[in-house]
Amino acid sequence: MRRVLAVMVVSVTVQCGGGAPTAPSGVEEGLPPAPPTIPAPVLPAGPQTFVGAGDIAMCDANSEATARLLDGIGGTVFTLGDNAYFHGTREEFRDCYDPTWGRHRSRTRPVPGNHEYESPGAQPYFEYFGVNAGPPGLGYYSFDVGGWHAVALNSNIAIGDGSAQAAWLRADVARSQARCTIAYWHHPLFSSGSGGTAAVRDVWRILYDAGADVVLVGHDHFYERFGPQDPGGRPDPARGLRQFTVGTGGAVLYQAGPAAPNSEARRAAFGVLRLTLASGGYDWEFVAVSGPGDAGTATCH
Repeated sequence: MRRVLAVMVVSVTVQCGGGAPTAPSGVEEGLPPAPPTIPAPVLPAGPQTFVGAGDIAMCDANSEATARLLDGIGGTVFTLGDNAYFHGTREEFRDCYDPTWGRHRSRTRPVPGNHEYESPGAQPYFEYFGVNAGPPGLGYYSFDVGGWHAVALNSNIAIGDGSAQAAWLRADVARSQARCTIAYWHHPLFSSGSGGTAAVRDVWRILYDAGADVVLVGHDHFYERFGPQDPGGRPDPARGLRQFTVGTGGAVLYQAGPAAPNSEARRAAFGVLRLTLASGGYDWEFVAVSGPGDAGTATCH
């Protein structure tokens, strides 16, 4: 059975929350499903490293500390949005992101967050990352990482049933022949912090129906790991997706609230999530700048 791994996880007040995602005018609605135009990374044979975080660059020492972790870890880098604070401007990408995580731009496959859209249409984001950000103005795409299929989504534009993005996702996972698939975007469906963003539930359901394994997200500024669950939040060890929230790239950390149902681990620490994607399964390790991390292993369904 095909499997999908998704990646899950505010305004100038250092509160990175936001309302339900809507489509920017003229960007998404009415367009046909976008082709996956992003080039696949050139990778060696064998298990692949997929590493990254979201909520990253504030022009301070914290994003440099997490960038130094990347300096010692090979593989493909993902970002989970809110890459350059506070407004995703050209100057913030130049002055905050580029000197730190920008060292790894050529091997980075990003997604945007709500702070990117504080600049009209997230244009500086698309300019900075170029073809690695997917089709300009859309920001969703897919590629393969070894034997895994990776799907990057944009939770800041229309993403529910009936949207062009959801139609593209259904077609993309139907085409994939990979047993295991990873998907990632900015806003979490489940959270011990913000409570989650219901607008992404439809894409969870598409991925769940396709046999997905894991979702990666950011938005909440801490690390959290959930057990496998269905789109309604019910435990499902046989077919459920495991969500990792990794909003730990450098922005001011939050303390998680009371544990949400099925939450298995939480850390308020800067760091990156390193996934080792092998044939039929994966290992995870939250690598903290300081303090304890989190690690484990799982198989694809």
